[in-house]
Amino acid sequence: MPMPTPITPAIGQESVWNYPRPPRCEHVGKRIEIVFAGVRIVDAPECFRILETSHPPVYYVSPAFVAAGVLQPAEGSSFCEWKGHATYCDIVANGRIAARAAWRYETPTDAFAAIAGHLAFYAGPMDQCMVDGEIVTPQPGGFYGGWITANIVGPFKGEPGSLGW
Repeated sequence: MPMPTPITPAIGQESVWNYPRPPRCEHVGKRIEIVFAGVRIVDAPECFRILETSHPPVYYVSPAFVAAGVLQPAEGSSFCEWKGHATYCDIVANGRIAARAAWRYETPTDAFAAIAGHLAFYAGPMDQCMVDGEIVTPQPGGFYGGWITANIVGPFKGEPGSLGW
């Protein structure tokens, strides 16, 4: 499959095609807010973001910034060649459940030790996810958990025809 033509970023934008592979973990002072079932389940003044070629950033927040009682362990796990084994959580609030909508690496590889126990959330099942007050768009395809903001350009892994990238 041919590689896509990256969109040229404007001033102040980032191209996911300039992100590294293997991915990079960086601490950022960005506020992450998530609303589910009308409840603000996350309000984090800082986070980590993972940057990987062709993917919009995935944001990881400390469990200290997650509302009490909204996380329930979910069945199953997955494996990332870079970060290791992930476990999943259902999100529960106001009688609604978003199955396997959050994940974490309890004991990630050494390169990603900073995100141990931190949580990432799929934006699609949530009412609203925000980075510094900007509402995000979920990464296409439903499999990956990246968050797209106006300063991030693609094309993005997960779009139709991107399986072989």
